Amino acid sequence: MTEHDEVGRLYLTLGRLNRALRRESVDAPVGHGALSALSTLTKQGPQRLGTLAGIEGVSAPSMTRIVGSLEDLGHVRRTPDPADGRAAIVAATDSGRDIVLAGREARMQALRLRVEKLSDEQRDRLAAALPVLEELVGQ
Repeated sequence: MTEHDEVGRLYLTLGRLNRALRRESVDAPVGHGALSALSTLTKQGPQRLGTLAGIEGVSAPSMTRIVGSLEDLGHVRRTPDPADGRAAIVAATDSGRDIVLAGREARMQALRLRVEKLSDEQRDRLAAALPVLEELVGQ
């Protein structure tokens, strides 16, 4: 097997695992894009709308729609940017943070159940691979 094949397998496997965990924890009251934006706001703090769109990799109009729906549901709050009154700062509310935490816990539980089904040897090999995977994230 070539290095290219291994990289492709890793890419597909991580993507499939991520999608499977999202499917198994479908109780989120908002869509994936909104959940991602809430997660960013929870982790990185309040952001300007344009900055949030850039972080999330979506257009400003798309982010405006996402934030509008989250605001209507009470999961984010917009306040004027003190540096530029024409811009807004978006922050997650307590209910928005609760959604992120509940979603993360549901995905963690789904992963925990999958890991528990592995043999002791497979769990040991997975644990041994964690430092390498963590190094990939840090690059």
